[in-house]
Amino acid sequence: MSGSTVEVVPVSGRADLERFIRLPHALSRTDPAWVPPLLMERRAALSAKHNPWFRHGEAAFWIARRDGRDLGRISAQDDRLVRDPDGTRPAHFGLLAAADDHEVFAALLATAESWGKSRGLNRLRGPFSLSINDQTGLLVSGFETPPMLMMPHDPPYAGPRLEALGYRKARDMLAYLSDLSLPMPDAAARIVARPLPDGVVLRPLRRRALREEIATMLGIFNDAWSGNWGFVPFTAEEVAHLAAELRPLLNERLVWFAELAGRPVAFAVCLPNLNEAIRDLSGRLLPFGWARLLWRLKVAGVATARVPLMGVRRDIGAGLLGRVLPLFLVEALRREALALGIRQIEMSWVLEDNLPMRHLAETLGAKSYKTYRVYEKDLAK
Repeated sequence: MSGSTVEVVPVSGRADLERFIRLPHALSRTDPAWVPPLLMERRAALSAKHNPWFRHGEAAFWIARRDGRDLGRISAQDDRLVRDPDGTRPAHFGLLAAADDHEVFAALLATAESWGKSRGLNRLRGPFSLSINDQTGLLVSGFETPPMLMMPHDPPYAGPRLEALGYRKARDMLAYLSDLSLPMPDAAARIVARPLPDGVVLRPLRRRALREEIATMLGIFNDAWSGNWGFVPFTAEEVAHLAAELRPLLNERLVWFAELAGRPVAFAVCLPNLNEAIRDLSGRLLPFGWARLLWRLKVAGVATARVPLMGVRRDIGAGLLGRVLPLFLVEALRREALALGIRQIEMSWVLEDNLPMRHLAETLGAKSYKTYRVYEKDLAK
């Protein structure tokens, strides 16, 4: 596919943004594991008017072309909440999709690198689309199966193309898959068969107070994960936005809190796998996609789900209580998910060096089946 010069053009205006959003549909249509994202959701996610991430972040978008044909896309981001341990701030890249062509990858990454250097940022890291709290990492293993909701999917050539351009691994994230038709391993089953620790109560989501419940959940999350690599807290605006976004997917039976002496100290969220329900809709909800989606989610149900959020407050996380509460929460999710017809649950993503979460997943019998990699490259002065 090499030959004439690759031109990288900035996205300017609504028509260009629509080309940018639709480009992966053309590039990935022959990949049997790829799931076309909903076009309306992508438009909202990349809109400064609708996505509160833009209150603390700036992004630019580009399309790579050759001979009048769109062959790739990339974004570059400057998130003012992101700061490395040494006090410096990196630029991010994301929304990467490109044909298997070295010149296309090189032109796209060079453009993002130049954007980051022009802002005095010291390295380029990604992919993040647009933030670590959105779709994170590049798929480097597990290409055979489709992604769960809010997880990326990439072709096998993308990682080697980045590495050929000098990008190195910053971190790997793992996705674990649990088969609910199998019994819980004995070690975990013995723990959850015991009574709850003194003063602990488990309760499901109170949907009538959804906004307050989401705020409580993300307050625990921000506390629990604040020491993790790459952590960026949810802002108050993002909490409100997430509450509205998740409302159609949240089932009271699949969101559980643990309270200690009346104080919420831990939670776990399981969401039905939207990708299973939209896989054949080609990204469109009109004219009949809405009806199919509602039927599949509310009536027929889906067989897969994902646990995207879980946390235990740090003041109890290191003790025995902090180690057993996640088991009780996940057991509640397993029980309710099975009753709803769900047969597989993905726990993702889990940092490769987050040994407590990896141990929890493996204690529950889940198997690591996908790996996502965040790459980085120092930007020359």
